Amino acid sequence: MNVRRQAVGLLGWAIVTFLAAALGARASISAAEFYAGLALPAWAPPASVFGPVWTLLYALMALAAWLVWRQGGWRAATPALVLYLLQLALNVLWSWLFFGWKQGALAFADILLLLVLIVATVVAFHRVRPAAAWLLLPYLAWVAFASALNYAVWQANPAVL
Repeated sequence: MNVRRQAVGLLGWAIVTFLAAALGARASISAAEFYAGLALPAWAPPASVFGPVWTLLYALMALAAWLVWRQGGWRAATPALVLYLLQLALNVLWSWLFFGWKQGALAFADILLLLVLIVATVVAFHRVRPAAAWLLLPYLAWVAFASALNYAVWQANPAVL
């Protein structure tokens, strides 16, 4: 694969990944205000932490997808890349369920399924390019933490979520 094709591929995976981020952010426009009005556990991070963390995670995710794609394009890694796109869709859906539509139970179900798909993506990426799997581990850890936070916030705010 020539350098130009690799650069276009990296740009493409970055666009796909950050487009998903933008779609999720659209649901989260007033997330900071909404989050501030919720009963939160003592271990909940401040709203200002989420933006920088997610920006870094999306960059790592795009890089991981690109590394897998680089191993031979779609033909060589179709199952792994389809898993990546599926988990990305669930990631976007979570923002809409939790912040946009304020559906705590559905958001929790979504994030649990998202965790399963992230694990499957990590395994699939590892088979193609182990470094790509390692790049997804911070994302997996953050979503596991977010799952616990989703549950705690949902339980503490039944009238809102």
